[in-house]
Amino acid sequence: METGACIKGSDGGCPTSYFTRASSLRGQSVLPPCRASSYVALPRRSCTCKATLKEANNNIEAVEKVKVKSSEFSSEMELSNLTAISPLDGRYWNKVKDLSRYLSEYGLIYYRTLVEIKWLLKLSQVPEVSEVPSFSNEAQMKLQGLIDGFSDADAMQVKNIERITNHDVKAVEYFLKTKCQEDPEIAKVLEFFHFGCTSEDINNLAHGLMLKEAVNSVILPVMDDLLKAIYTMAKANAHIPMLSRTHGQPATPTTLGKEMVIFAERLSRERRDISQIDILGKFAGAVGNYNAHVVAYPDVNWPQVAEQFVNSVGLSFNPHIEPHDYMAKLFHSFIRFNNILLDFDKDIWGYISVGYFKQVTKAGEIGSSTMPHKVNPIDFENSEGNIGIANAILDHLSMKLPISRWQRDLTDSTVLRNIGVGLGYSLLAYKSALVGIGKLQVNEAALNKDLDHSWEVLAEPIQTVMRRYDVEEPYEKLKELTRGRAVTKESITEFINGLEIPVEAKTELLKLTPHNYVGVAAQLVEEACIRANV
Repeated sequence: METGACIKGSDGGCPTSYFTRASSLRGQSVLPPCRASSYVALPRRSCTCKATLKEANNNIEAVEKVKVKSSEFSSEMELSNLTAISPLDGRYWNKVKDLSRYLSEYGLIYYRTLVEIKWLLKLSQVPEVSEVPSFSNEAQMKLQGLIDGFSDADAMQVKNIERITNHDVKAVEYFLKTKCQEDPEIAKVLEFFHFGCTSEDINNLAHGLMLKEAVNSVILPVMDDLLKAIYTMAKANAHIPMLSRTHGQPATPTTLGKEMVIFAERLSRERRDISQIDILGKFAGAVGNYNAHVVAYPDVNWPQVAEQFVNSVGLSFNPHIEPHDYMAKLFHSFIRFNNILLDFDKDIWGYISVGYFKQVTKAGEIGSSTMPHKVNPIDFENSEGNIGIANAILDHLSMKLPISRWQRDLTDSTVLRNIGVGLGYSLLAYKSALVGIGKLQVNEAALNKDLDHSWEVLAEPIQTVMRRYDVEEPYEKLKELTRGRAVTKESITEFINGLEIPVEAKTELLKLTPHNYVGVAAQLVEEACIRANV
């Protein structure tokens, strides 16, 4: 019996419940621990089934009589990979789920809880705040335990409180008071949870910690894997000659490795910039002046206390209102990284198209539903497409977050909930590109074929040497030889032999071919790989 199958009553009447997979309930406590069944019965609010497939007996007309109101059906569907609206939570969940603990609503609630607890602990260390004395080891362990042991059930409890308060940050405060009211030591200072704070004090630190941990723990390591893969590809192909194309036309030869190392170097710079952006936090009350703090405890150096506190949770201190400018800078850096990767994806797609790369085939995979021969560059196409979505979100975040009416409005609140969307699609793009790189095989035969048919590219070195020896109108003479004409090894050799230049220079020019006219490309690749420790 599958998800949503009906359980009929003993009288054959309306079913009172339906079966669903226990695995789809995502942490809801509906099964006793001893029950082995993989399905559970849940109550059905109303029944709209008028027939079953069996009763229809495969009769199309009978099947059409089955009436299920879409709105009622949707309300009974459990969230799963198939029912998720966002593909990040559905089709691509396994590729981006590592971000969930940081950038989900669970992550936001967790970091809000952390900030509230850490602030209470900080107040206990401020001598002038005598009403919050230093906590015993037991009380400190209790508070730290609420952070370390924070669970899905805790987050759900906060959400249940929020249904009453209609205020998400206040719900965290009430949750902590509930958790600590039985502890005789902490119960005496419950009202110092959220002391002097506005919601944004908690939120801006929580968002900063979410970003910092997600970027450092999940995204940068995948970026590093991607960079290593491109550098490795560059190093392995440092000496493989390749025809360059400028404006899409045959141009000065390079090596395949040199073209790859260009992308690796560009991406490395952006990755470095991302890692060096300060994640800022403010903790100065509603409008950044410590107004309430000073009224309650005028002798405390609150800016100093706030700076110590913000630094203690791992963020850089901003003494004023935090307008999310650092986020704009961070997201713009991601956009630049993504755009460079987009350029890489498109170039690799093109190289596959002209045959410079083959793709490793995998048993069972299908490239086209009608053309059996096809092996499509789907990984680079997926990376390209997901970068587009990521950059659209990140661009909006970058443009919107620095703008806030007067001291502050709440338009950032709903927008900030989409940080995980922008970074999630970025992560998905990086992983898709990585998979694609792993499938590439260099097709040297195709590379050599293009070079063999492109002797005209030697017009550049020949006219350059002619300039050295003061040959009249060198550029114009090579233009006449090559432009709009078929150029062969023989015609190039004949032209060189007819030049009035030293024999030694003529001999060196005759050694040139499109295959060896690559300058110091290989050396440049090797030096770049050494700098990157690859």
